[in-house]
Amino acid sequence: MRWGMAIELKRCIGCNACVLACKAEHFVPPQIFWNRVLIGEKGKYPSVTKLIYSVRCNHCAEPKCVKVCPTGATQQREDGIVWIDDTKCVGCRYCMIACPFEIPTFEFNEPLTPRIMKCTLCYPLITSGKLTVPGCVGACPVEALVYGKRRELLRIAHERFHDFPGRYLNHIYGEHEMGGTNWLYLAGVPFRALGMREDLGVVPAPELTSGALAGVPLVAAAWPVLLTGIYAISRRKDQVARQETAQAVARAVAQTQAEAEGKLKKAMTKAEAEKKAAIEREVKKALEEAAKPQSREGE
Repeated sequence: MRWGMAIELKRCIGCNACVLACKAEHFVPPQIFWNRVLIGEKGKYPSVTKLIYSVRCNHCAEPKCVKVCPTGATQQREDGIVWIDDTKCVGCRYCMIACPFEIPTFEFNEPLTPRIMKCTLCYPLITSGKLTVPGCVGACPVEALVYGKRRELLRIAHERFHDFPGRYLNHIYGEHEMGGTNWLYLAGVPFRALGMREDLGVVPAPELTSGALAGVPLVAAAWPVLLTGIYAISRRKDQVARQETAQAVARAVAQTQAEAEGKLKKAMTKAEAEKKAAIEREVKKALEEAAKPQSREGE
């Protein structure tokens, strides 16, 4: 069973009530936006259409951010929710680079203890009994957001297509993209018009970049002492322990920094190149396969 969220963009009015509710429930600083609403326009006066796009974590079925996290901080629950363990996160930003939807946000306002922040579908608040549904769902004044089991959300979405022909684009964004996501979108215009990527194909991100990801463990293996030291300094409050850890980190840095930085740069460059090439191959393949069916629909 996978939990998820569906948003009907034709209902969304861009009021940002969901953003404010998210910040209130999670004490998110004003300058941090992991949950945001983007508003654009299509056409010219007097025929102007508002294009509203709500951005937050898609909770991929096979999340690449989990695969690349060197400390195991980014995890996926059995119910499909992707979350970050703050006690393990060292702010390395691998998940930010890996995410095809560019969702994880760096907590730059905390220079000593930075974390990566993202939507968790409010599962800590729901499991503790504080909320019955995610905060954004409860705050939406037009009921554009629906929370529930993913398979039920897909059933409801397909029923909308049947009950209101022509109202929606016959495409549920997230049903198949990158192997499927737990965040689903319904819209009346092509998703590319909203700024959403339509070139991702249906292959899960970890499969596309399996070769590139092989370099990540090598990089992580060269940095264990350094990362552990930095993590300990940022978390431990005992003065004596901090001093001892700082000395250990200084020795480790002196011995490994030059070599580790070289390996990291080389591995990241190679990983990005292989990722780009793999995605381009899969996108080209998907477009070629979809060309004929798309042509028939257009006719």
